[in-house]
Amino acid sequence: MSIFVSEPGRPIGTRLPEAFRSRRVGNVTELTESGAISAGHSEATDAEFQQAANSGRHRALQEYGAAAAGERMEERIYLPVSGICSPALYSVPATASVADAMSSMEDNGIHHLVIMAEKNVAGLIDLRWLLTWLHEHGSDAMEQILTHIELPAFLTASPETDAHQLARLMLAHQLNAALVIDADGKPFGIVTSTDYLKLYASAGRHEGSV
Repeated sequence: MSIFVSEPGRPIGTRLPEAFRSRRVGNVTELTESGAISAGHSEATDAEFQQAANSGRHRALQEYGAAAAGERMEERIYLPVSGICSPALYSVPATASVADAMSSMEDNGIHHLVIMAEKNVAGLIDLRWLLTWLHEHGSDAMEQILTHIELPAFLTASPETDAHQLARLMLAHQLNAALVIDADGKPFGIVTSTDYLKLYASAGRHEGSV
């Protein structure tokens, strides 16, 4: 359930943290060593290990969902990001121009774009950052290729990340969105400050009706 910050950088290759490139057991800082692993007594393949890990993770989420079914989402102690994130993701290749990125946002009525370098996640940008960058770089900036631009830092989380913890880190890093990455290192969805506003606005309507 770890959350990672990718530092600013050009969209070349993948900018995902190592934990999301071949994720098997999550962030090792969350684990305590219980004893040395003997390779000679372990016959499970990597694929079998991954399947078992995913099965346990999904089962835990299902059990949590059943236990919390009677609670309002905003009041749950643990709220997985998968419960509030939007699966609607739009992307442009790193070889696209700034003008292409602006057009994609305008055409789809969105404020966030995933930048892809071939099949790898290379960045996440929002409209506010893009407009600020254009203001700072003058009239010819629209023709710049994204590959040549240092993109901003962005947050990544897994579907089972606690949404409350993610909200705190978004505030701490002054970022209004986070990219949700699945177990295969692929974009799963996006959670934005608007998703949190909708969640708590809904809570306010419930309280008003009571």
